[in-house]
Amino acid sequence: MGAASATELVGILDARLRAGESVVLATVVRIEGSASAKPGAKAIIDAQGRLVWGWVGGGCAESAVRDAAREVLAERRPRVIRLDLDDEVLGVGMPCGGYMEIYLEAMTHDPKLLVLGHGRIAETLAAIGSSLGFHVTVNDPLATAESFPSANLRITEDPDYAKVECDADTYVVIATQHKGDYEALQRVLRQRPAYVGLVASRKRSALVLERLHEDGTPLDTLRRVAAPAGLDLGAETPQEIALAIAAEIVQLWRGGTTTGARLAAVKGVRITDAGVEVPEGPLESAKCPT
Repeated sequence: MGAASATELVGILDARLRAGESVVLATVVRIEGSASAKPGAKAIIDAQGRLVWGWVGGGCAESAVRDAAREVLAERRPRVIRLDLDDEVLGVGMPCGGYMEIYLEAMTHDPKLLVLGHGRIAETLAAIGSSLGFHVTVNDPLATAESFPSANLRITEDPDYAKVECDADTYVVIATQHKGDYEALQRVLRQRPAYVGLVASRKRSALVLERLHEDGTPLDTLRRVAAPAGLDLGAETPQEIALAIAAEIVQLWRGGTTTGARLAAVKGVRITDAGVEVPEGPLESAKCPT
């Protein structure tokens, strides 16, 4: 790829992500036999499967890549696909001979963390979210620069949460200390964010959810609320509770498949009477941080 093409690629990706769009970057990584696109060829595909920029092959190859790109965006996981160019039945219907492998990677804008409330849990959660790369918004009259220094946006003049805005890429945590749980949940649930967590006891959570149901909120909508929020880490302090909530959000964001079990128990090396056993499958997720 020439310098001009690389500049154009980066410019288009930057513009799309700044606009809040998610796209897929497709890169040809290997070919064998006759293929119209060469290794290194790239293309940008949007969430509707439309080719935005570039080229990784025409005809049915492009169609197959576009279909796979939509799946990659839905799963938020990269994938390498293999297109058999000489198989008109099981492949892509292009009798060119050989095959090509294409790496598909979701390019998404920063996920959003919306914290409603103040206090040590909210402050710690905002700090953790910022360190994880979330765009953090805090909505609370006491959301000062001193208490939430890492927040990207602080909303302090919205007592009824009328300015709360969220979407399918927003993770919402309600920590109003019971002063606005009902109003906040009512506003947030209408917008169907990726996650809604309520920081409250089981009894308090039940009272608020019951009132929402009595006022017409469907049960299926109420089931979307994590109440109380967070994974069961045995957390006791505000900082530990914030960590448990952040862990639950990361689990959903990254598509974690466990219920919060220890990684060593799920994917780790096993020590038995016979010695050290390596479990089947890749161990990348079990590596210790360097």
